[in-house]
Amino acid sequence: MELYRITTVIMIVATLLVPAVAAQETESHNYIVTPAGDTVLEDSPVFMPMNAGSIVQGETDWYSTYVPAGTTELIVDLNWGDSSDSLRLTVYAPDAVLGPYYDAYDGVNGRIYLRIKDSVGLHPGTWQFAVYGDRVTGTEDYTIAWR
Repeated sequence: MELYRITTVIMIVATLLVPAVAAQETESHNYIVTPAGDTVLEDSPVFMPMNAGSIVQGETDWYSTYVPAGTTELIVDLNWGDSSDSLRLTVYAPDAVLGPYYDAYDGVNGRIYLRIKDSVGLHPGTWQFAVYGDRVTGTEDYTIAWR
């Protein structure tokens, strides 16, 4: 009977510890998102891939990239140039949702230009980008790129 009680207590404690360990793993990433600024283009390689698209009011377009282990920075550039329309960008990391970011976030109209950093490394895996037509008259052409 004593062995049964000890086993039961161990199972209860183990059950309580598993969620705490899992939560601790996802909290180890501390993403810092800032406007990338125009100087990044001068000293950076060409963004690849450069994707061209078009969007209407209320539509969402999806893109994705694989981020390998050890990557500490991701730069995303959504550019549509027409400041009379407004797009929104949400970034879906494997372990977090970043955003949404709106046109005025980086201080440049017609563009959302983000630098996502984590000194311990970005969570490896597939990262997705959702481009949403927030306030669009007609059809708005855009490009989105990352590196």
